[in-house]
Amino acid sequence: MRAIVCEKYGPPEVLRVAQVAKPIPGKHQICVKVQATAVTTSDSRIRAFRFPLWHPVGLMIRIVIGIRKPRRPILGLVFSGEIESVGECVTRFQTGDQIYGMTGVNFGTYAEYVCLSERGCSAKKPQEVSHTDAAAVAYGALLAGFFLQKGKIQDRKKVLIYGASGAIGTAAVQLAKHFGADVTGVCSTTNLELVKTLGANSIIDYTKEDSIPSGECFDLVFDAVGKDKSSKLKVACKKALTQSGRYISVDDGVPQSRVENLELVNELLVKGDYKAVIDKHYYFDQIVEAHRYVDTGHKKGNVVITLQKEE
Repeated sequence: MRAIVCEKYGPPEVLRVAQVAKPIPGKHQICVKVQATAVTTSDSRIRAFRFPLWHPVGLMIRIVIGIRKPRRPILGLVFSGEIESVGECVTRFQTGDQIYGMTGVNFGTYAEYVCLSERGCSAKKPQEVSHTDAAAVAYGALLAGFFLQKGKIQDRKKVLIYGASGAIGTAAVQLAKHFGADVTGVCSTTNLELVKTLGANSIIDYTKEDSIPSGECFDLVFDAVGKDKSSKLKVACKKALTQSGRYISVDDGVPQSRVENLELVNELLVKGDYKAVIDKHYYFDQIVEAHRYVDTGHKKGNVVITLQKEE
């Protein structure tokens, strides 16, 4: 099968398309024919090995993914596709099921086929949702869902999302609205309209503002960008908390991928209450170009890779 391999860390050019052996599912595994995947910020950081030791889990991540080179040369965290075969003990899925999800540190989705545990973080794809949209949804929904739940979103009335236009941020805005929060999104001028259409009640343009409106306080401030990027405005956001308010960042620990978050997003997608935000769409052979774009740090929502045209 064709796969994109990364045999050393470095710039996007370390990625190349190669022929590798097709994986065979174990007794409790499913083999998925991948229709679409995505280039996430995490994919970019893993390829470039951008995990500083001061990062809360930087050393652990380095050990898990490989110190000198990737332990698993086929990268890729998310997928959407069709189950081609299942192991003899699989009961949750069957051949022909259309599913999507996230493989986490097992990676492997930059390939025509990927094998994963039936108990992994995957769910049946709604018929109304394309593989392209499903691949775009998985990463942001799972990470935003995890951190918002960690911040007890169900108890928070006023929420600020810093970095509201990225993959995690666009998901966080929509999920926070689902839980009934009044949402303030922080983004650049070019992304104001996007964040507004996702449901943000108010927006702060970080290219023009370096403070929070006087008297504004939030029950939850979620930093969807990470602690390696700071500004006067971000510092102000961290201080604009109610007495019982909480600040939480995507850097705060290793997120757990929960199937129930995918199932929640399934419901919202079918109702039309959740949108897949896609900035750019590339094909498999354009992986280097896709990574170059994500490396700029200016993507809106998600960058999707398709292996073949959908019917």
